[in-house]
Amino acid sequence: MNRSEPTVDDLRTYFRSHSKIREQRAHISKVHSVFWNADGRFLASGSFDKTVAVYSLERDRFLKHHTFRGHTASVDQLCWHRSNPDLLATASGDKTVRIWDVRQGKCASVINTKGENINITWSPDGKTIAVGNKEDLITFIDTRTNKIRVEEPFTFEVNEISWNNTNDLFFLTNGFGCMHVLSYPGLEHQVTLKAHPANCICIEFGPTGKYFATGSADAQVSLWDAHELACLRMISRLEWPVRTISFSHDEKLIASASEDLIIDVAYTETGERVTDVHVDASTFTIAWHPKQYLLAYACDEKDPERRRDAGNVKIYGFAE
Repeated sequence: MNRSEPTVDDLRTYFRSHSKIREQRAHISKVHSVFWNADGRFLASGSFDKTVAVYSLERDRFLKHHTFRGHTASVDQLCWHRSNPDLLATASGDKTVRIWDVRQGKCASVINTKGENINITWSPDGKTIAVGNKEDLITFIDTRTNKIRVEEPFTFEVNEISWNNTNDLFFLTNGFGCMHVLSYPGLEHQVTLKAHPANCICIEFGPTGKYFATGSADAQVSLWDAHELACLRMISRLEWPVRTISFSHDEKLIASASEDLIIDVAYTETGERVTDVHVDASTFTIAWHPKQYLLAYACDEKDPERRRDAGNVKIYGFAE
């Protein structure tokens, strides 16, 4: 789609002819996290099977590229460097963070941390990785030295964490439906935003920096103005807790997923439905491509023949 400002009708028309799904199976257990690299040539997935899979996208060919092994427990979340397309970071239950170099095909660094890691984010300037563990301790790692810079404990349930796009605020979502906003790098409390009446599960900043969104156990997505820190609207078509959200490259679309058997794709500006992606099981991770309307996702599907998790990763949005 070449139009700079596609309308909701333009996008609905586009997906009527771009709803083909491609699939790869690189894991033998549940996939916890999918994430595109900066230039969109690679997609990575992390799994309960302790491995990290990297796939390549060449035109409309979705291919397995490499499997990284080294973690000794589940890989719960991963993220790429915001501008270097070869560097990937993973958070694992084995109490480490690993940085992988896709070009060299190896682990570039292992950072030991204090607990079982469940979430991870890379700062927009590329200089810091923040990782959260099951005890609500956030560890900030200096990526120039691969040493821990600071450890910050919290007295509430921390779910997901994220910097804003200008790198001067740090956000945490919590079990009480709130977002805690801290200054960065000072980590001083700035404001607590009441986002939802129930557990605030996930947070995502749009690529252009105009919006951010949160997903909650109340089955709603709240959309926020990233500069004013003001809630703009709620999207509430799902019926189960919203586990994962993602903005398209142009921020025109926001996708959200849960235990519902659809992934909801909404027009960000109005919250109107653009399309649904029909799935066969709960979806816990989704990610839009950084340049195209292609949505990667992984569901909690089972392989009936082998009686185990399917371990598959899919991409929606190819031309029919």
